Amino acid sequence: MATTEKQVNSGTDEKYLTFTLKTGNEGVNDEEYGVLITEVREIIGMMPISAIPKSPDFLKGVINLRGKVIPITDLRTKFEMPERPHDEHTCIIVMEVSGKNVGMVVDVVSEVIKIDASEIQTPQSLGDEVSHFVLGLAKKTDSNKVIILINPKEIFTMSQELEEAI
Repeated sequence: MATTEKQVNSGTDEKYLTFTLKTGNEGVNDEEYGVLITEVREIIGMMPISAIPKSPDFLKGVINLRGKVIPITDLRTKFEMPERPHDEHTCIIVMEVSGKNVGMVVDVVSEVIKIDASEIQTPQSLGDEVSHFVLGLAKKTDSNKVIILINPKEIFTMSQELEEAI
C-alpha cells in the first residue's frame, strides 16, 4: 500500500493544516485544501522569491530561509487558477517532502483540524490533470465544507532537469 493510501485509509483521526485558494469570483466559494500536519515544517509570511530562468511556470523560484535554499511552488499556477495579487494573508507553507524542504504559496492559512478517515471520500473523477494531486475529499459533518486533501509529494515531483537547477 502506498504511503498516501495509508494516510487516508488508516482508520484514525489525522490532523490536517487547512488553507484557502481564493476563486476571486463573486458567488463562488473559495477552495479549501488540506495537508497532513506532520508534513508541515513551518508557515512564513511572503518574502522575496528569486526566479529560476527557464523553470516551469508553477515554480516561482527559491527563497533563502535561514541559510537554506527552498524551492517555492505557486499552487494557484499549478492548479491552473487565475493569478491573484499577494496580500497580508498570503503566506508560504514550508513542508518536508521526500526528505527535502519545499514551500508552497497559498492565499490564506485557515486552521489545523482533525479529520476522521470515515469523513474522507476517494474522488470519483476529477480529470487526469488534477486527480494525482488529490488524496481525497473530506466532508466535514459539522459543516457543509468539502476540503480537498492534497498529496504534496505529487505536487513537488520535479523533473531531473529542474532538480539540477535547484
